[in-house]
Amino acid sequence: MNSIKKHIPISLVILRGLIGFLLIYLSVIKIEHYSIYAVSVLVVGLLSDIFDGILARKWGVATELIRRLDSSIDLVFFVCIVIATYIQCPFFFQYYKTSLIALFGFEALTYVVCYIRFKKEIATHTIGAKFWTLFVVATLIQLMLQADSGWLYIITFWFGMLTRLEILLIVQLLPKWTSDVPSLYHAIQLCKGKEIKRNKLFN
Repeated sequence: MNSIKKHIPISLVILRGLIGFLLIYLSVIKIEHYSIYAVSVLVVGLLSDIFDGILARKWGVATELIRRLDSSIDLVFFVCIVIATYIQCPFFFQYYKTSLIALFGFEALTYVVCYIRFKKEIATHTIGAKFWTLFVVATLIQLMLQADSGWLYIITFWFGMLTRLEILLIVQLLPKWTSDVPSLYHAIQLCKGKEIKRNKLFN
């Protein structure tokens, strides 16, 4: 039973990566009723992202390897989703090109800075970033169903920039690589050598 518990969270992480590539394939072949498949894939990916961490922490198998793999696959999954959405809605990406480049650039910067500092990929899993993911998913669903997004995208953009900034500050402050840092406040506490409390549902 312990062996099964150990592999379920990893399986959920890997599943998320695989269905991301599946969505690109469905987008390329222009499958009928694409929006239904796309939203389904997005929801499955979101649920796997939520429950892989919850189950890993509940069963005591939230190792550094799983947390690092989770962060890397998250990036792969959303890159796949963005590529598939671009194929379907190129005009949206052209219209918001400048802000999207800024957002993607800021996201990439968090990984680069973390790797330069600690030689490891980022795995802060902040609470702000988790809530931002919900906005990203909502924006993508709107794009998939309506081929456009207005005020929801604007909110998602600015919320994303703020949460990326928080992550950059956390990475700069941490004395050593640490996964599951809920917020900038918690990073400051770690710098002071204090213990921090983590919520099992979020971190």
